Amino acid sequence: MTEAADLLDPAERLDVEGLRALQLERLRSSLRHAYDNVPFYRESFDKAGVHPDDCRSLSDLARFPFTTKADLRENYPYGMFAVPRERIRRLHASSGTTGLPTVVGYTEGDLSMWADMVARSIRAAGGRPGDTAHVAYGYGLFTGGLGAHYGAERLGCTVIPASGGMTSRQVRLIQDLKPSIIMVTPSYMLTLLDEFERQGVDPRGTSLRVGIFGAEPWTERMRQEIEERFAIDAVDIYGLSEVIGPGVAQECVETKDGLHIWEDHFFPEVVDPVTGEVLRDGERGELVFTSLTKEAMPIVRYRTRDLTRLLPGTARVFRRMEKITGRSDDMVILRGVNLFPTQIEEIVLRTPGVAPHFQLRLTREGRLDCLTVRAEARPDADPAAREAAARSIGAAVKDGIGVSVGVEIVDPETLERSVGKIRRIVDLREPRG
Repeated sequence: MTEAADLLDPAERLDVEGLRALQLERLRSSLRHAYDNVPFYRESFDKAGVHPDDCRSLSDLARFPFTTKADLRENYPYGMFAVPRERIRRLHASSGTTGLPTVVGYTEGDLSMWADMVARSIRAAGGRPGDTAHVAYGYGLFTGGLGAHYGAERLGCTVIPASGGMTSRQVRLIQDLKPSIIMVTPSYMLTLLDEFERQGVDPRGTSLRVGIFGAEPWTERMRQEIEERFAIDAVDIYGLSEVIGPGVAQECVETKDGLHIWEDHFFPEVVDPVTGEVLRDGERGELVFTSLTKEAMPIVRYRTRDLTRLLPGTARVFRRMEKITGRSDDMVILRGVNLFPTQIEEIVLRTPGVAPHFQLRLTREGRLDCLTVRAEARPDADPAAREAAARSIGAAVKDGIGVSVGVEIVDPETLERSVGKIRRIVDLREPRG
């Protein structure tokens, strides 16, 4: 561990043996809590022929059934809760854009643990008590804004609850209130960057020194873009509402080598997305989480659809997960080739004359699916530079991913800007008859 021990909490000081013992104790308790108090889990455990008492080692967790987003929706709104309604202190929910939202409840204890995990995350990112944090995640049913807010307060920071939108005002607030930390989606950080430059303000001259970015996949290329143009440390935070919200895992600013999962509260597995087989650390697959300390809504082997791999701890004892490379449900299968938006992002960000704003449009011509990459030109890119950029992106996709795509270089500030989670894929295909 590279950070002074007096800044770490007790769990961060454990050795691996002590951590595994704590995990097993908490896992057995959490499985029992779910089985005794959530009818869905009692039924699914019984159907799989397993009982909480069968969990005698951490590897025994693989015998228990998965939980999926469909299970949460089928038990909408309160069927997954393990405590009486009067113990619930807050509700959050997903957007529900593809069906019923998933509703998550929190007891007073859950809210306190969540604040502790976000505070730990901010500290690992380089934040300290007394810092001012500009929170530009959306507030409301989305967990980002309030999760970041209460975690920053728990650490001892002053919080600016900016939320998303009103971009020109946010630039003014950053200049006037001088925060040292910003917590926001990486795509909206690029929107703020554009606004700084539109106003003629040098983004490298702000008070910001740490950016904590999450809620969507982003690449090392985007990290370089943000760090160079803002002169800050850009680090990744991970979470999802079904598990708790932001603060499940965090990159440490001193290493920036992947996100340390707070394994004392959230037990990770990586499984084969097709077979469900548990993979060894270091193998890439779908991330699965089991909560170890949640009261209101314990979650057992929740399939996140996020693709990554587990690696040994470095700056902390906890295992790391690589930056999310994509989601299994964001994957585009184009003429038999698997393609993720983050692969296109890497190509766009290294192409001269192109801004870091792009969108993927799926259409259908006859029986064939077609993909068009629409990327914005930089303001100083002339027609020749735009044509060269289009050829470069098309060739890089063909050579690196193995599929032909169309490329359109559009005028600056043409594409929709993010004020929250960015929508990279626009599917314009008509349903097949």
